[in-house]
Amino acid sequence: MIGSREKRNENKQIVLIGVLKSKRDRDILFRERWYRIPVAYAPKRQFQYLAFYQPLSFGKEGKKIQYFAKVIDYKTIKQRKELLPREWSHPHAEHHYFQVKIGKIQKLPHTIHNVQAARRITFAFTTLDHLLKSQNILQLYNVPPIEEIVCGALKARGIKAFSQYYISINKKRFCLDFAIPCRDGRIAIECDNKKAHATSIQKRKDKIKDKFLKKGGWKIIRLREVDILNNLDKCIYKIQRAINNYGGQ
Repeated sequence: MIGSREKRNENKQIVLIGVLKSKRDRDILFRERWYRIPVAYAPKRQFQYLAFYQPLSFGKEGKKIQYFAKVIDYKTIKQRKELLPREWSHPHAEHHYFQVKIGKIQKLPHTIHNVQAARRITFAFTTLDHLLKSQNILQLYNVPPIEEIVCGALKARGIKAFSQYYISINKKRFCLDFAIPCRDGRIAIECDNKKAHATSIQKRKDKIKDKFLKKGGWKIIRLREVDILNNLDKCIYKIQRAINNYGGQ
């Protein structure tokens, strides 16, 4: 009984999801068993484990979380040039970082994939139990799969749409959740997750994106998470009406 209680308590321990910016950083992690966090952006919440996200820059090994480790200490503060003495001239050489020392690096039972290429991964918390059970980023962050829901609804109505569609406007590159071509124009569908799109920074980014899309001749429809989950028919009707106004597909 005591053993099972201890196991339950361990599974509730907090995990911080960190990002490995490069393969070099992963090599340091495996060789020297430490990870750095900028003091200016350091999470205030305590954590007992670290998990490591490998971004798109990792190529075939990118967009996934494969490894995690128990934290031994994360109170040591050093300048970047102390941590990486070979990069003395780096622009952030004088910046201060927490040096997070870790124990044995373990491989997850299931690789956690970022099923949406455009979803940005930043510092976030979860539990060890949730980390070990999740198989994609949406599950890990408890994010409803609203894009999948909309995609299924569009297909069911026979609406041709391209998901995760990249465009360039005035040398700026954007990814649309869905792009719908019409006879007389183009429609951009954005599915706004409640958490991700609630911050002032993200709202500002959304406004900038909308401004460029409008200049590029796109009709923009933003669908809120709450509406997708609770009133999907209304969302699809709004899209269908816009398609009709643009001469159909």
